[in-house]
Amino acid sequence: MRHNKKFNHLGRTASHRAAMLSNMAVSLIMHKRITTTLAKAKALKKYVEPLITRCKKDDTNSRRVVFRYLQDKYAVKELFGEVAAKVADRPGGYTRVIKLGTRQGDAAEMAFIELVDFDENMAKTPKAAKKTRRSRKSAAAQTEEAAPVAEAPATEEAKAE
Repeated sequence: MRHNKKFNHLGRTASHRAAMLSNMAVSLIMHKRITTTLAKAKALKKYVEPLITRCKKDDTNSRRVVFRYLQDKYAVKELFGEVAAKVADRPGGYTRVIKLGTRQGDAAEMAFIELVDFDENMAKTPKAAKKTRRSRKSAAAQTEEAAPVAEAPATEEAKAE
């Protein structure tokens, strides 16, 4: 029986799982985004988020604790340097898992996991206006109210015509 055994063992021994999660965490910290299976991404999220929380307090003990998990001094330096500066004011939720579909070879669910503050594409996209079901205005009327059209020509060629 598996009472109170809540985390995913990923079909590996404890030492293999620890080594795999450590290597994946180093890759995530160094590259800011990695592609893997959905189960591994969820397991990595639980593994790496406490380490990122630990890096907010930059002291010798925190560095030693994080190094015990990662075993890579360059990843520890990156985590306490660049990553800690970006996540300093964030209260948690440092990673994002996005599903990609299934892998062709074995139909495994694929996903990528990334550090939230390092994704420029998500940060730059403006949020779409909320649509409510009660709105009776047409889409054309809403766009006219939001952005009035300028009547003046923008270029010199248009002025000459």
